[in-house]
Amino acid sequence: MGIKGLSKLLQELAPSSFKEQELKSYFGRILAVDASMALYQFLIAVRQQGVNGQLTNDVGDVTSHLVGIFYRTIRMVENGLKPVFVFDGKPPDFKEMKELQKRQENREKAQQEYKDAQDLENEEKMAQMEKRLVKVNKQHVEETQRLLDCLGIPWIQASGEAEAQCAYMARKGIVYGTATEDMDALTFGTPRLIRHLTMSEARKMPILEFDLNKVLIELKVTMDQFIDICILCGCDYSASIRGIGPKKAFEYITKYGNIETLLKNLDETKYKVPDNFLFDECRKLFKNPDVNEVNEQSIKWKECNEENVLKFLVEEKGFNEERVKGGLKRLKDSKGKASQQRLDSFFQLEPPKSVSTPNSIGKKRKQMESLKKSDKKNDKNKK
Repeated sequence: MGIKGLSKLLQELAPSSFKEQELKSYFGRILAVDASMALYQFLIAVRQQGVNGQLTNDVGDVTSHLVGIFYRTIRMVENGLKPVFVFDGKPPDFKEMKELQKRQENREKAQQEYKDAQDLENEEKMAQMEKRLVKVNKQHVEETQRLLDCLGIPWIQASGEAEAQCAYMARKGIVYGTATEDMDALTFGTPRLIRHLTMSEARKMPILEFDLNKVLIELKVTMDQFIDICILCGCDYSASIRGIGPKKAFEYITKYGNIETLLKNLDETKYKVPDNFLFDECRKLFKNPDVNEVNEQSIKWKECNEENVLKFLVEEKGFNEERVKGGLKRLKDSKGKASQQRLDSFFQLEPPKSVSTPNSIGKKRKQMESLKKSDKKNDKNKK
């Protein structure tokens, strides 16, 4: 889920903080891809029409996730990207209790709706409920990691949340940005969030890139205040205050400065704060998440082992041999692109390692004005 309504809020109140991009715009970029989110997308999207639409092989094994990873990865490399897939680790305990209960309730509701639709022979509704019952399991993850190894694409097992690990890597300058649908990657501090990167070309959805610096500048908030806004909007780790949506969250934090002061001034006849409103725990998690230490040297792209890919996908999983060989040829032909550098990499030697706040932007502006005045004095002296 990420942060409820954050994308819409930023598009309304911070329109300059995001831009539409094409896949080729990321030529030469290293991107951390939220693998768990991508797998979920593939299991839902890579399917046939109608009931029982998930792709399976002759023995009934689901293959949608492998189809998605194989062809989307090839498409990324063809466009000169260098993806690093990051897998979820153990979620924080307080998320596990809340989120697992919520997901179980949603699954039970979807299962009941599926049964009702089945009784009415409503195949459209049945197919819709099937998608809601999709779940990424251990086998999906292990098979995906095996395929990535065969393709020579690096992957990382996060100790905690995948989007937190991606954000950490982006802040360190190891990767350009975080590719995920979860908006809380911004809350975890990724300088750049890239959405819709792994979606099908057929959907024709433009890639959206959000810039955290511009978000803070346009909203005129600090990073701490932005985190509090996100918590009030509603996140995966805590209950939220009913009646306070994204716009109210922004309004109250810009007025009161933080959640503590807001709670002291909150109209208790209008808003009831739930007992499990764990805002302080959420804040600590967003600011200091559980991540693995990684560096540029620990991420390596290797040569694709075509023999192993064919053995896994064709012999074991029943993929069409000619199609797999065609995909491998595309990958081989495009490998050189991923090793090339962007022109701007020669001028920007060190990627940004921190985000700016309105205060720091003001300091930079004053420094620039001071430099301009100094230049003018120098010009006069020369004359």
